Amino acid sequence: MHSKQSGRRAWLAAMAAGAGCALAFWGGAAQAAYPDRPLKLVVPYTPGGSTDQFGRALAEGMSRQLGQTVVVENRPGAATMIGTNSVARAPADGYTMVLATNGSMVLNPMLYKKITYDPPKDFKIFTLGAEVPLVVVTNAQVPASNIREFASYAKSAGGKLNYASVGLGNALQLATEMLKTELGISVTHVPYNGSAPALAALLANDVQLMVDVVSTSLPHIKAGKLKALAVTGRTRLDVLPNVPTVAESGYPNFQASTWFGLAVPAQTPADAVAKLQAAAAHVLKDPQFRSTFNALGLVVLQPRSQAEIDRYIEADREHWGKVIRANNITLD
Repeated sequence: MHSKQSGRRAWLAAMAAGAGCALAFWGGAAQAAYPDRPLKLVVPYTPGGSTDQFGRALAEGMSRQLGQTVVVENRPGAATMIGTNSVARAPADGYTMVLATNGSMVLNPMLYKKITYDPPKDFKIFTLGAEVPLVVVTNAQVPASNIREFASYAKSAGGKLNYASVGLGNALQLATEMLKTELGISVTHVPYNGSAPALAALLANDVQLMVDVVSTSLPHIKAGKLKALAVTGRTRLDVLPNVPTVAESGYPNFQASTWFGLAVPAQTPADAVAKLQAAAAHVLKDPQFRSTFNALGLVVLQPRSQAEIDRYIEADREHWGKVIRANNITLD
């Protein structure tokens, strides 16, 4: 009898061990199956612009890497806050991302007192996709072909010149305020509802200066209707190789760029974030992807470690915070 009981206990122990191994196997298999359904990328901008194009191309490339469709959902409005807030409140399961930008993750929290999300608390920015250097442009009627000549012209005009922007607190307007300080000039801000009317005003000489996204001004520059005085990034651009940076033009402390990246809700599991990060990195290293967006005036970035990304974002907050505080800008 004792022998039978011992045998039965041994058999039960073996069965339990086998069941444990099976559970471990299937648990591991389930975990490894992520993602096992389509993902969503929220783009908090209207369709068609360079931001939307970048997000869609990144989503398409990541779909191939992940083996699942990444559906793009445009949710514009309230200076990106509608779409961005929807992802902050989404389940932190690795299936919802947002196209993060300098505006949504850095500028908005410093400009709006009633913002409904807190980027450091609510998001994990896991990829920096591209920097977006800006271009300083003027029209053909302005007697200046570079930054120094424009500074001299503005000083001689005695504060009578105007500059266009796409709205108060936008990165383009903040960059222009930085430029005014650097050049020591007085130019009056005239905000417009979008790039098209702002550029129309510049072409008509209603305003004499604009800091713009390269892709929107480039056709007018190539047509000879606008003059590119300088680009605002760290290096010259492939699409404007003969246009110097502001720093090269004699103002070495000046640099202004915005950026695109990817973020998920902060509590998203680390293994899911790692898979998303690896998929995005593969796309960013693709030569065709890089050449396509470099030709639009973007600087596609090489993949960075999470620590490097965190340092970059913190430095960006410090950089733009100084501008906002110096000009006492608030949008509430």
